[in-house]
Amino acid sequence: MKEPRGPRRQRNVPTISDVAAQAGVSPMTVSRVINGESNVRDDTRLRVEEAIAALNYAPNVAARTLAGGDDIRIGLLHSNPSFAYLSEFLVGSLDQASRSNVHLVVEKCDDDGGEAAAVDHLLRGRIDGVVLPPPLSDSLPILSALEARGIPVVAVATGRAPDWALSVSIDDRQAAYDMTRHLIQLGHVRIGFITGNPNQTASAERLEGYRAALKDAGLTTGSELVAEGMFTYRSGLDAADLLLDSADPPTAIFAANDDMAAATVAIAHRKGLDVPGDLTVCGFDDTALATTIWPELTTIRQPVIEMSRRAVELLVRTIRNGKASAADQPAHVLADYELIRRQSDAAPRRRPAARKPG
Repeated sequence: MKEPRGPRRQRNVPTISDVAAQAGVSPMTVSRVINGESNVRDDTRLRVEEAIAALNYAPNVAARTLAGGDDIRIGLLHSNPSFAYLSEFLVGSLDQASRSNVHLVVEKCDDDGGEAAAVDHLLRGRIDGVVLPPPLSDSLPILSALEARGIPVVAVATGRAPDWALSVSIDDRQAAYDMTRHLIQLGHVRIGFITGNPNQTASAERLEGYRAALKDAGLTTGSELVAEGMFTYRSGLDAADLLLDSADPPTAIFAANDDMAAATVAIAHRKGLDVPGDLTVCGFDDTALATTIWPELTTIRQPVIEMSRRAVELLVRTIRNGKASAADQPAHVLADYELIRRQSDAAPRRRPAARKPG
């Protein structure tokens, strides 16, 4: 017996119900997240955003775009290893897409050479422009592929955006300089630094700011005080372990993002060190993670949500106005940052030897 036919629909196109099922919430909750409403718990919002990213769900705003007379589709290509950062970026992007009455298509770029496939898959969906959060905002293969196809791009949180692309960023070098200077003013003279992914230009800018502040204060900038991280919690564990096991460990560690700073706090506790009594730890970004660990992190607040909103707004305006009027708006937007002081920093004191766990 044949099944009764229902209305024809594309079976491979995810719906809001699919997102709700994957996130374990109601379709109404998904709608609230997409529309940027505030009455959703942070953990619920994160589950919905992860489901949207996993399913490549594009919010259907067809009814609203009919009123506006256009149907713009913005692609968001991502591969950020920090879920805290990506969560905030998606919140801002989805909110601005809703306000601008455009479709937002979220596409994940797999590691190990998946850039070309991700771009091809995204562009098959008739994308009018692309937002690139880090680290893809520094990906030469992706930027070159989009430039070759004439697709407008906004590169976010990159230290050096190409001339042809739009960008939204902060002054990473100055922000890192300010944080390092803050630690120096507290009295620290041996300040460790955990770098970010070397493939991201913001990583180099933050390292440069740290070194410039030490140099201006007449302090050592030796390589033994710098450990390489990858912007992941796991890499932060390894880097902090290396710094704290040195013959003359630092009294303060400045990590290039909050994930690695949180990992540093964990390693300090494992070694029997009090934060901030024995070790000051500072981060960068001010994601939700900064206030969900103890002690709460002193960090640089990078306005990730606002930057992603501004990126979508800038891209939509460029697409709607056309290249002829592109000169009437800023191509490279510099957002404000802020040094947020919490409980993870203090003046140095004589540190006791690290105690072995157990």
